[in-house]
Parts: sequence; C-alpha cells; structure tokens
Amino acid sequence: MSEPYDLAGKVVLVTGASRGVGAAIAVAAAAKGAKVACAARSTKASPKPLPGTIDETVDAVIEAGGEALAVPTDLTSTDDIEAMVAAPVEAWGQLDVVVNNAAVTFVGEVDIPLKRYDLIMDINLRAPLLTVRAALPHLRAAGRGRILSLSSQAALRPVPGLMSYGMSKLALERMTTDLARQLYPDRISVNCFRIDIPVASEGTLANMGDVDLTDWEPTSVPADGIIWMLEQPDDYSGRCESMWDLRHREQIMPSRAEQQYTTRPPLQFINGLYDLETQDAFARGAEKAGA
Repeated sequence: MSEPYDLAGKVVLVTGASRGVGAAIAVAAAAKGAKVACAARSTKASPKPLPGTIDETVDAVIEAGGEALAVPTDLTSTDDIEAMVAAPVEAWGQLDVVVNNAAVTFVGEVDIPLKRYDLIMDINLRAPLLTVRAALPHLRAAGRGRILSLSSQAALRPVPGLMSYGMSKLALERMTTDLARQLYPDRISVNCFRIDIPVASEGTLANMGDVDLTDWEPTSVPADGIIWMLEQPDDYSGRCESMWDLRHREQIMPSRAEQQYTTRPPLQFINGLYDLETQDAFARGAEKAGA
C-alpha cells in the first residue's frame, strides 16, 4: 500500500466550494485531472452576501480545461447532503474523494445563542459526518478513496469569541483519527488539514477591515498542501496536519505572501491559561470570519 494516490480520473466532492479555500481546492484538484463536484449554497441564481458562487468555481475549472459540476447544497439538510453525494455519482458513475471544507462561525462565548451554536455544530461537525456516511458505499465501491477535512488553529487554543467554532473543529479532528482506524482496511485514508497560517479568503477579507495582509497567503497555498495530502499512500492516514508544520517538515507550500509568516502556532492542545494579549492578528481576527 505504498503507491501514491493519483487524482487523475478521480471524482472529487468539495463542500464550501463557492469561494475561498474550497474554490481553490476544486481548481487545484481539476488541474491534477480530477472531475470536481462543487457544493455550497451560493449560486448565480441565489447569491449570498459574500462574493463567490459554485457556478463561478465551475466556470474557473472549465476555463482551465477541467470538468466540474455545481451542486447547490444546504448542509443543514440531511436530504440535501444525500443528494449532494449522489450528484457526482449520477454524473460520472463514481465518487473517490470527499473534502469537508465548509464551515461557519459566529462570535460568542458561553452565552452564545443556542440557535447559532446549533448551526455551527450542524455545518462544521454533523454535516461532515453525514457526508462521510452517505459517501462510504461509493468510496468502498471505488476500491480506494480519500476523505479530508479542514480544521483551524482554534481547535488547539482558545480564541476569544470562538469557543463554539473551536469546539467543532477539535471534534472534527477527533472524528478524523477514529474514521482513519475504521476505514483503513477499505484503503480509504482519512486526514485533516489545520489552517494555522493566515490565509486571505474572501470571507476573511470581507470581515477583517483594515488589517496588514503582507504575511497572509492566498488560498492557493493551503490548496496545494491539501492536494499533497490527498496524493499520499494509503498508510498516510489519521493525520491532523498543521499547515505550518507541514510546510516546514515537507518543504511544500512555498510562501506567496509579500512576507513569510513567522509566528509558530501551537501544535498540541493548549493546557492552562496563556496571555491573550500576545496573540497574532490571525488568532485575534481572521477566524471571526470563518477562516
């Protein structure tokens, strides 16, 4: 089981593909020869306040010579999730890779309104679980597959105002490690990519205001790291990789920012109190936009 995983000819489902890192993953996977199903709520017919739609992502893939499918999806709906997984199978006859990228957040501590807490957990944690459950028969039928979820440094350290978001991401990492054990006999690798370097996604930029972005990476940089993870052999599984650590350990994802980010993030769960005033800009602000 040591051979790399070739994305050429594979069918890849990416959630949250209307903008940001999700859209970049879709384009990067298509560049490797994959067919990409782009799922999100935002479409040209029903746009959302933030820029970007799945139709625009599909157009970008097609213009680059790839093949893509727009799949309008509300990840709070079980029926929509099942239809989302079925769509690429109906279009192309298979499903090989699932990327759980979609996420939301609302600012709030212990007193966060329960409706907002429930929505965070529904989209960030419940939807990935339901997506995996619906996808498993197809991944098993393919004989080999990949599941990758996106996490955040908020999973490992408390970011003011993002308690519920951090809880959802830490649980997603925990789900990753258990699914990897369960699905290894099926040659389905399950991994998690933790964004802990500032990334300038559309959602972040729309909510950050006047922030120095000289050391923020474009979304194509984490997309490169995610593609690298998907292409690893089957026994590369159960990993919750830090973007920072992966960049320095494997010498991948070279910086495309004006100035390379140099603040090392925590690589294990914070235990005890720490000085909130020393947090970098990404910790203080970017994740309020769901980066």
